Amino acid sequence: MPSKLDQLRAMTTVVADTGDMESIRQFHPTDSTTNPSLILKAAGIPGYARLVDEAIEWGRKARAPVGDVTDRIAVNFGVEILKIVPGRVSTEVDADLSFDTEAMIAKGRKLIGLYKERGIGHDRILIKLASTWEGVEAARTLQREGVECNMTLMFSLAQAAAAADAGAFLVSPFVGRILDWHVKAGEGPFDSETDPGVQSVRTIYAYYKTHGYKTVVMGASFRNPGEIEALAGCDRLTISPQLLEALSKDEGPLPRKLDAARPGPAPAKLSLDEKGFRWLLNEDAMATEKLSEGIRLFAHDLRALQATVQQRLAAAA
Repeated sequence: MPSKLDQLRAMTTVVADTGDMESIRQFHPTDSTTNPSLILKAAGIPGYARLVDEAIEWGRKARAPVGDVTDRIAVNFGVEILKIVPGRVSTEVDADLSFDTEAMIAKGRKLIGLYKERGIGHDRILIKLASTWEGVEAARTLQREGVECNMTLMFSLAQAAAAADAGAFLVSPFVGRILDWHVKAGEGPFDSETDPGVQSVRTIYAYYKTHGYKTVVMGASFRNPGEIEALAGCDRLTISPQLLEALSKDEGPLPRKLDAARPGPAPAKLSLDEKGFRWLLNEDAMATEKLSEGIRLFAHDLRALQATVQQRLAAAA
């Protein structure tokens, strides 16, 4: 019998959740996603030093600000990933811009421009935006300009509904982080069917398919293979190298769990303005806390990368 990874590929687009090129080569995903935490981790791997070194040398010669150098590092990783995957790479807008619509739009345009300078069209890039109200509005503008967006740090139906209404290309509900919150709250135990993160993705999937949205659902942030198996059939799933390996070694049967033709019961359609969005998000303690926590974590890791860049630029001066 084929491995569960191969069975999954037959019904779901598999995306690698990593900046590690060797893992991407090993598991042959269609797409790949990155974020500041993954770039920071990958930048510390000796085999990728050249991608950081190139950006540092460019920054030194151009006397570029630190932010421009870290953008170049992110794009350097994206360019290398696109030499391996046949599809797209997601590159994230700085987390500290998550509450500034115009700044997110500007950074999205800038990243697309940096890829264009390398001969890579916007059709191979997804711009990742935090699923704040400001991120939703940034996606609305960028999508109208033909720049397709991946709405990240998603934890609630309100975020998903607003993103779809804005025309976002793709949303990334964070399965594992939702589970983390409920476990920390003393709930459970959960299995793969009762896992609240799995249930969140299934609800968003049913909502989109029932109400005719084209926005792609891509489950993310998995804690164990069971969560992935419980979402087999989802549009896309972005999976860490460790879990890709586990699935590749398991030859048990993998039944389809999600089917666009039979999406299951869906919530009533929401029509959210800013006030409605903020109220529903505020009413969801888990989503509010995990969104804020995720922004802080990504901002922390971006600052760590920027500090390293600043030190190296100063040493090279």
